[in-house]
Amino acid sequence: MTRYRNLALFLTLATLWGSAFVAISAGLSHIPPVLFAALRYDIAGVLMFGYAVYAVDHWRPRGQAEWTQVAVGAVLLIAAYHAFLFVGQQHTTAAAAAILVSLSPVLSSGFARLLVPSDALSPVGVVGVFVGLLGVAVIVQPDPSNLLTTDAVAKGFVFCATAAFALGSVLTRRLDASLPIETMEAWSMLGGALVMHLVSLALGEPLEPAAWTAPEAIGALAYLSLGASAVGFLIYFDLLDRLGAVEINMVSYVAPVVTAVVGWLYLRETVDTATLAGFGLIAVGFLLVKRRAIRQEFGHVRSRSSSD
Repeated sequence: MTRYRNLALFLTLATLWGSAFVAISAGLSHIPPVLFAALRYDIAGVLMFGYAVYAVDHWRPRGQAEWTQVAVGAVLLIAAYHAFLFVGQQHTTAAAAAILVSLSPVLSSGFARLLVPSDALSPVGVVGVFVGLLGVAVIVQPDPSNLLTTDAVAKGFVFCATAAFALGSVLTRRLDASLPIETMEAWSMLGGALVMHLVSLALGEPLEPAAWTAPEAIGALAYLSLGASAVGFLIYFDLLDRLGAVEINMVSYVAPVVTAVVGWLYLRETVDTATLAGFGLIAVGFLLVKRRAIRQEFGHVRSRSSSD
């Protein structure tokens, strides 16, 4: 029964996070990108803060290490990731964005190799990182004679978002802080929202009054804040305890499938052959980088299954 529950929650999380890319594309028709991302985390941050106060005793950061972890999370995991992602999604499909974001676990291993010598990748792991990056090149399809096409620049922004998230993941794990993940996420969301509001003001992003009455804009903001962020992260916390980091990373490879289906149904977006090929390369890169952890995890799953 526990296995079925975990599978149901895993598929629910993949659906919430996969369809979130479609909600972003829908909302961008009405709200400027950085402001849209900031508003999302105004709401999600308050909800997550309330949950942290309820769920853990250690709901406020203490000391330099914990505040540094929150600062890194706010700037990289929330602000940089979402600002680049929302800007990039203005001119690329939701499915392409979701697939590029699925590179994050591969890039995380690459950053860990550079920043933490003890986490050095094996030669096969290094090959996996390069295979993943090749997948990005296949998706972006850069034209050497004109590298600044709108589509290439948009996908470049999404790649920057993925890199920011991967770097932030490595740095927050390496900081010597005992902050519960619920607390770190809550304060990072609130801090990241503040940073994005400041960036939005610096960019002079306008907000048309009609956006507040457009059902699509309100629905997209509500879905991203309540569904993908609040409910999604609660499921994520639960599965992280039950499955571990390796299995939960597989959400990154199921979510793009959801994105492609929902994007086709709602936005009439299609996925071209190059995007599918790039996704395949990124998935292969993940398997090469994480092969040992995956093998160990499946061994644990078999052990648990035989003991049930």
